[in-house]
Amino acid sequence: MTDLSHIDGLVAPRSVAMIGASEDVTRIGGRPIAAMLKAGYAGRIYPVNPKRDTVQGLKCYASVDDLPEAPDAALIAVAARMVPDTIEALGRKGCKAATLFSAGFAEVGEEGLAAQTELVALAHEHGIRLLGPNTLGVYNVDIGYYGTFSSSLDTGYPKPGNIGIASQSGAFGAHLGALARDRALGVSMLITTGNEADITVADAIHWMAERDGIDVICTYMEAVNDPAALLAALDAARAAGKPVIALKAGRSAVGAQAAASHTASLTGDAVVADAVFRDHGVILVRDPEAMMDIAYAASKKIYPAAHSLGVITVSGGAGIVISDEAERIGLPMPAMPQAAQARLKALLPYASPVNPLDCTAQALNDPSLLESFTRAALEDGGYGAVLCFLTYVAGSPAVSDAILAAMKPLRAEYPDRIIAFCALGAPEVLERYDDEGILVFNDPCRAARAIHAICETRAGERATKLTAANSVTLPEHAPDEAEAKSILSEAGVACAPESRAENADEAVTAAEVLGYPVVMKILSPDIIHKSDIGAVKLNLRSEDDVRTAYDAIMQAADTHAPDAAISGVLVAKQLSGGVECLMGINRDPTFGPVAVFGLGGIFVEILDDVALRICPFDAATARDMILSIRGAPILNGARGQEPADIDALAQMLSQLSVFAAGAGERLLSIDLNPVLAMPQGQGAYALDAVIELNEGAQ
Repeated sequence: MTDLSHIDGLVAPRSVAMIGASEDVTRIGGRPIAAMLKAGYAGRIYPVNPKRDTVQGLKCYASVDDLPEAPDAALIAVAARMVPDTIEALGRKGCKAATLFSAGFAEVGEEGLAAQTELVALAHEHGIRLLGPNTLGVYNVDIGYYGTFSSSLDTGYPKPGNIGIASQSGAFGAHLGALARDRALGVSMLITTGNEADITVADAIHWMAERDGIDVICTYMEAVNDPAALLAALDAARAAGKPVIALKAGRSAVGAQAAASHTASLTGDAVVADAVFRDHGVILVRDPEAMMDIAYAASKKIYPAAHSLGVITVSGGAGIVISDEAERIGLPMPAMPQAAQARLKALLPYASPVNPLDCTAQALNDPSLLESFTRAALEDGGYGAVLCFLTYVAGSPAVSDAILAAMKPLRAEYPDRIIAFCALGAPEVLERYDDEGILVFNDPCRAARAIHAICETRAGERATKLTAANSVTLPEHAPDEAEAKSILSEAGVACAPESRAENADEAVTAAEVLGYPVVMKILSPDIIHKSDIGAVKLNLRSEDDVRTAYDAIMQAADTHAPDAAISGVLVAKQLSGGVECLMGINRDPTFGPVAVFGLGGIFVEILDDVALRICPFDAATARDMILSIRGAPILNGARGQEPADIDALAQMLSQLSVFAAGAGERLLSIDLNPVLAMPQGQGAYALDAVIELNEGAQ
């Protein structure tokens, strides 16, 4: 288990020293003290300022050395040049955790980065763990601890609850906390990590995953500074049954540049990060509103086994709106069983009992209809979630008692299902539904999106299966196609039968051994896109075809790539039938080798229909990847075609991932395009292979 005990001191200290304490409650050194005094923090607060005897009514100490004890935590708000001496003094005193509000380190350039590196080394010499620099700090509502100078507290204090926020950005993390407060969501914990010189968002997530009282983790990230630690934290959260809802910034070119200047961190490829996060159970969002919606739904700790939605509505129009949104996002809305439809029709002849179940405005006159239709959706429909569109009627004090009386028994009988209302009304009325465990949204589409995310959370709960990767020896220089295929064949990647030829006679001999028809291609590590220059010839059926093709290929290479190193031509058996696929490896700067799979052909980038996963992984995982693309029906035999050999594809993709994981940092990429997936039981073969190496790396 990862040792995260140092975070206890940062987030739940029994005593705290405020270095750079101020009497002015609007200054960085004054805000934390004022906030803790107002919130009733029961721990001991030690202001440190050589110019004052008291601060905000508390005894003030001239230096860290003068403190009566070693504080569990220190809050540092002094100029950057004074921070090393402060850390030294805290180390002498025996403090083990410090939150560094001070800025002027890695975020300002190379000189600041060097100072930050030295500071961390100094802190670790004394056994001190640092949060920051350039952080807004933390708060822990449960104990009234506010180790933060956030001005968001000026407009109100957070509400206690089972949601935690881990944010690299302090101001944005505090913004999320304020949003949650304004929506009456309980966020007991906020940890902002700033420059992440030492403690990272991954540490914060992992700590929350192991902490009782936090059931939902929201996180804002601008970079992944410790990929292994982050994935371990995400897996720990998933194992604990705590969803992680992430907003990953720096997706656009402008956003990525801003992230680097803001936290001195580099963002990795957004598509890869999305794929990796989803694979580790993360719920990805693009905006704070969606994060709050999903966190609210998740805070009820109901994760239905069935990923499906039943809609009860008093408005046919609302039912259509919800159905459209559900179809758009992929939330299934299967129809009610015929017998149940007939029973509901008998109960209310002009109802529409299919799904949506439109019980019309009559349900407002007779709340028993709402109970009957909702019960049918839960009992007969078996939906994982039921969304009742009741609009402003549910917010009426005169009607709310009857609605609650109708719904409370269902809430008790189906504790494993989501029951949600779309309703408008006075907060004190709507809170009554929420108190009974009924989700309340004012927008039916947002409700559908939140429900979809929660239902998918259960569907994604499975551990990543990794296959041990043996070390791989790569050649000194980038291989040509024949060499690349030889290397990959040893790793278990099947290739079409082929032979190297250095002249036309050898090409003819190879073709006759392989059997016509054959394919011929130029062999050169310097010519990647052979067909673009006319250096690939297909469907060669005779000796004359081969000799003509050889001359044409050599002429094309001489014309279009006169400086390329040529080692002959590759003669390969031309395979027919099957489905063209693509698989490959790309080294991501953050997560290392990442495998990609999609249907092959020249339009693969345009279609954007690929699956990605970090390496290595087993064949079962590879199969899941293959079947996850939108074009998977083609592999399964769409429109009467013979199904492709998906098992062979999965085995090849897994073997490729294991090879890539063992190859080290010299491997930049592998491109197998096309891979021909033959009909079921007949295998899969790489028809082209390119291996790109970083020849300067060791």
